[in-house]
Amino acid sequence: MLLQRVLTALVLLPLVLAIAWFAPLDWLYLAFSVVALIAAHEWSALLGLISRPARWVYVAFSAALLTLAWWRQADWQWLAAVEVLWWVFALYLMFGFPENLQRHRPAAWMLGLLGPLLWTPAVLSMVMLRAMPQGAERLIYLLVLIWAADVGAYIAGRNFGRHKLAPKVSPGKTREGAAGGLLVCVLWSIAAGAYVFMPNDAMQLLRIVALSLAVAVLSIVGDLGISMFKRLSGIKDSGKLLPGHGGILDRVDSLLAGAPALALGLYWLAL
Repeated sequence: MLLQRVLTALVLLPLVLAIAWFAPLDWLYLAFSVVALIAAHEWSALLGLISRPARWVYVAFSAALLTLAWWRQADWQWLAAVEVLWWVFALYLMFGFPENLQRHRPAAWMLGLLGPLLWTPAVLSMVMLRAMPQGAERLIYLLVLIWAADVGAYIAGRNFGRHKLAPKVSPGKTREGAAGGLLVCVLWSIAAGAYVFMPNDAMQLLRIVALSLAVAVLSIVGDLGISMFKRLSGIKDSGKLLPGHGGILDRVDSLLAGAPALALGLYWLAL
């Protein structure tokens, strides 16, 4: 399993970084939208959509909303803010899981509307991040920040994990692992933040580190949030597209929460 994860990552990482660095904004949005539509197809399984036509109708619905979002891209801050608020609410839901959602299970149409809210603002936020000054560096900074949280949590959890983080949501994750991931993110934000964002003073660098830490925390919430809905639907992995990783949704869950938070935070802080 570990070897498969590593090999898949070695194939995907250069491709993702090349697209993030070189692709024009229109093509970047298209590339990220394709990934989002694969995630939409996987999400349709959580809705209980079994027939192939129904699942493709849902993908078409998601594509229409992604197109509309690109047409209305001037409103990206509002979309990003709504998604960030959703993930804060998702954290609240986790404290009462699974009894709360089993007792008041969301209807399929509600989860269907929730899906585009998860990926549309995230895709738009990543492209808006790319459109900022030094945008390529900022987008790659975000990607590495999310990967650092994931890798740091995996290593720390395997070696020091003792206390479960959210046992009813994701039994494999530990508090020690989360702390290790956040520590790696802080180190990354200090090392790379000065280069990417060129802060004027120590206080501005501190804001960058604080924002990056908040994004990393929210990325963990995103990971747990998708796990919560998969567990509610009795699904372990969202798909089998990526050997050793599962589906696309399994790999982008943290990014769905982290991307809007970083883009919005940089915009609000005028960084």
